[in-house]
Amino acid sequence: MWDMMTALGVLFVVVVLPLVIILHYITRWKESKGLSREDEQMLADLWQDTKRMESRINALETILDDEVPEWRRRV
Repeated sequence: MWDMMTALGVLFVVVVLPLVIILHYITRWKESKGLSREDEQMLADLWQDTKRMESRINALETILDDEVPEWRRRV
């Protein structure tokens, strides 16, 4: 009886368990190939924030150019 249980245990550890682990990680790898919806939304938000910041910086530089023409040389 114990010989049968030992053989089944060894078979499970040697054959079944590695297959389960390999299939698990293959599934994870396929799921993570692309960006998730949350990641895509975060990138879109960052892109919008970047465009807004760029616009603000350009506006500030324009104001500084008008009011303090030599500000770029000081920095």
